[in-house]
Amino acid sequence: MSHDHGDHHDMSGMKMDHGKMNHDMSGMDMSGMDMGHDMSGMDMGGMHMHMNHGDMKKRFWWSLVLLVPMLFVAPFMGVDLPFTLSFPGSNWVTAALATAMYLVGTKPFFSGARGELKEKKPAMMSLISMGLLVTYWVSMYAFVAKTFFDVDAMDYFLEFATLVVIMLLGHLIEMQATMKAGNATSELSKLTPQTAHVKHGDSFMDMPVSSLKSGSEVQVLAGESFPADGTVLSGSSQVDESLMTGESKPVQKAEKADVIGGTINGDGTLVVKVTAVGGDSFIGKLKQTLNQTESSSTKAESLANKVAGWLFWVGLLSAVAALVIWTAVSGLTTAFNIAVTTLIIACPHALGLAIPLVIQRTKAIAAKDGILIKKHGAVLSAKHLDYALMDKTGTLTTGHFQVLKLATNNYDENQALATMAALEQQSSHPLAQAIVKKAQDAKIDIPNASNVQNIAGAGLTGQVNGQDYSIVSARYLHEKKINFDELDSDGSVSYLTDGNKVLAAIALGDAIKDSAKDFVDQLKAHHITPVLITGDGQSTAEKVAHELGITDVHAGVSPQDKIDWVKKYQEKGKTMMIGDGINDSPALAQADLSVAIGAGTAVAQASADAVLISQSLPKIIDLIDLAHHANQKELQNLWWGAGYNILAIPTAAGLFAFAGIMLNPMIGAVVMSLSTVVVAFNAILLRK
Repeated sequence: MSHDHGDHHDMSGMKMDHGKMNHDMSGMDMSGMDMGHDMSGMDMGGMHMHMNHGDMKKRFWWSLVLLVPMLFVAPFMGVDLPFTLSFPGSNWVTAALATAMYLVGTKPFFSGARGELKEKKPAMMSLISMGLLVTYWVSMYAFVAKTFFDVDAMDYFLEFATLVVIMLLGHLIEMQATMKAGNATSELSKLTPQTAHVKHGDSFMDMPVSSLKSGSEVQVLAGESFPADGTVLSGSSQVDESLMTGESKPVQKAEKADVIGGTINGDGTLVVKVTAVGGDSFIGKLKQTLNQTESSSTKAESLANKVAGWLFWVGLLSAVAALVIWTAVSGLTTAFNIAVTTLIIACPHALGLAIPLVIQRTKAIAAKDGILIKKHGAVLSAKHLDYALMDKTGTLTTGHFQVLKLATNNYDENQALATMAALEQQSSHPLAQAIVKKAQDAKIDIPNASNVQNIAGAGLTGQVNGQDYSIVSARYLHEKKINFDELDSDGSVSYLTDGNKVLAAIALGDAIKDSAKDFVDQLKAHHITPVLITGDGQSTAEKVAHELGITDVHAGVSPQDKIDWVKKYQEKGKTMMIGDGINDSPALAQADLSVAIGAGTAVAQASADAVLISQSLPKIIDLIDLAHHANQKELQNLWWGAGYNILAIPTAAGLFAFAGIMLNPMIGAVVMSLSTVVVAFNAILLRK
């Protein structure tokens, strides 16, 4: 197939220069982290994370400092341990330390519980808060009763303190493991420049982009991004719209052509009349779509929250039932103690650590494997996937120019490559750099060229070793009536001529990644159907799909189309989306599991659940396998953590009292501690 692209400096298959956009995340750069609300496992419920990560860390360390002296002065479930220090006023010290911890460490849980109860969905925060309130205030009652009224009563200050510290630790681990790198809509704002060259009279002045209005005239120089949507009034250039539209081939722009804000201008200078700004622009509408998608996206509620919600009601109702029944049987004092013991037994020490420890371990393993997990809940909820939708340019292909084919007409290949590289080596254009790199990789000596000049809309010409040569397009050869055999390639084809005949033809384009075929094969082996979804044309998309063995192909799709396709596949099963471009971001936010390519845009990375920093696509398969194993560990930990509570709560409430079985608070506390150790050790055992 022959391609006539007008200018031989076609940019087929190339993504825009991320450096120009000033938002490259440089691999795993986590600056500007936004905490977001994704707190799977220990989900924040109605709590909207008033605490930032630094504040949470301070609360944990202050609470830990307060806990250390309490270990030596507070009795354990009413029993003095061998190292417990008892001295005149020690009970005052204990109460003071516990009160300080109450003021410092409980706010995150109480805030979260308020949100959960407001939504009428008590879960982890409500269960923790119930335990904190009961242990602290019952202990304060016991302190007052013993100190001022000489009434023997057992306090639970140490249990309160350990619950605060353990829950803050779990909370902190999970915050670190689920932080979202960036915010997609704010990253979109970075695509347009801060200033624009706005026409005033007969000249152009630099003005803030915010001052632009529909009808303003702006000048866009070579290599600059367009400040707003508009229509070209004068000039000619090629524009890379790949990250916006998914179309890998650059688009020729001349008078009356439409341009999109945020796309990158090529080598020419354009004067553009602004037609849309703000919410009416392409980026503005993309922001609206992205916000709607993220707000309506239903990531699965964590299993830990569901378990915590059940335990909250079981613990509360069991305590109320015990209070009523035991009051009738043995009086209010005995009933009160049994009810309190029941509520304390419901405290989720192990449950609060069960998920965060697995999350931290999962994240660490994935990071070593070249994958940054940002939203752990989404990763775990999508452990069994049915469909994998994939972008083409920059995802399955390299997104960078390289030589696809070189053909000569009775001319030495090395000499042809040397001549073309000589003409191109002064240019910074990606196509030119690809030719020079090919020559350098082949260890070919590149001669110097002189008198190199552009041929408007066709290519360039110059002298090498005293001989005139040109690198031009097929259209130029047709216009000059120079006979030649067109090179059949899906890439951008240019021809080397000495003015009389064509010496060589070179095709440059976007090549399929080395790991792409293996990745697609592994998806199929995991019974996951691969789907190619791209803004590129149908023929290009089908060629790539055929080479990779993908049968489901959707080409020429817009960002909104990608969301619609994700939703359609979600109706049939769990759906993953893999992409790297701005046009992929709404679909990434919509999918059950989304993976952004690390070399792609910050917008895509901010929208995704995980970022592939490694260059190897099969690492995504490793992520899916890891999610499966991590989910098993979480289930095991939930059984260890909640299983204790499930057995202990009815026992503490006196359900088996008829058989002479009552739960001793001391034994209950020991078993509680052991279950916490078990879940921690089990999380450490997680492997790939």
